[in-house]
Amino acid sequence: MQTQRIFLASSSELKEDRREFEIFINRKNKDWIAKGVFLELVLWEDFLDAMAPTRLQDEYNRAIRECDLFVMLFFTKVGKYTAEEFETAFGQFQATHKPFIFTYFKDAPINTGSIDEDDLMSLLAFKKKLKTLGHFVTVYQNIDALKHHFNQQLDKLAASGFIEFESDKGDAAAGGGNTYQATVTGSGAIAQGPGATAAGAGGVAIGGNHTGNINTGAQTNVDTGGGAYISGNVSTGGGMFVGRDHKLGRPHE
Repeated sequence: MQTQRIFLASSSELKEDRREFEIFINRKNKDWIAKGVFLELVLWEDFLDAMAPTRLQDEYNRAIRECDLFVMLFFTKVGKYTAEEFETAFGQFQATHKPFIFTYFKDAPINTGSIDEDDLMSLLAFKKKLKTLGHFVTVYQNIDALKHHFNQQLDKLAASGFIEFESDKGDAAAGGGNTYQATVTGSGAIAQGPGATAAGAGGVAIGGNHTGNINTGAQTNVDTGGGAYISGNVSTGGGMFVGRDHKLGRPHE
């Protein structure tokens, strides 16, 4: 079973989106576990304060470095810890090309009276930073749009081979095209396809039980070198067939 670890970062203001995202991952697992892939969603809610001897954020950052995918959601603000998590993921990606980073900005109506100036400044500063890094943000209006887009990204990662299903490994082992091949040593033949039978050199393989005459195709005239020849079916009736260099009653001398 291949495990793909996904770290989900965001501020507490997107608590409902985080919950829906977790449900989506669980449903995706129902399809992918049968294919040999498990998506492990890492949430800061799952960490206990007692786990960190120094700073709990250090535990988050360590988990980020061990993840395959990093997903960040932000809305009206980007807290200092969420920003630190992005920095950790980006630094790890630069060093090891992992985790893959996905940033999602929620563009939804808000009450202007609830806007905090510091929060707004953190949002604008983070957007400017992403632009400087050349990192593009995906905008989503609601949770359905977020799940739809990330589902497409997971499928693309699977199609590219970053996420490898067990069936894909089986195809690769068989030659990449579901081809099964058995080789006969010596002057034999090659049998291809499930259940195929290899016949020796010059031989014909016939499956099943057969009685009576067996027709292997169109008959060919047999040249006896100047003597008699045969065409079609020939029956000697228990006697012999006489060729050019054979005398009746005694063998050739």
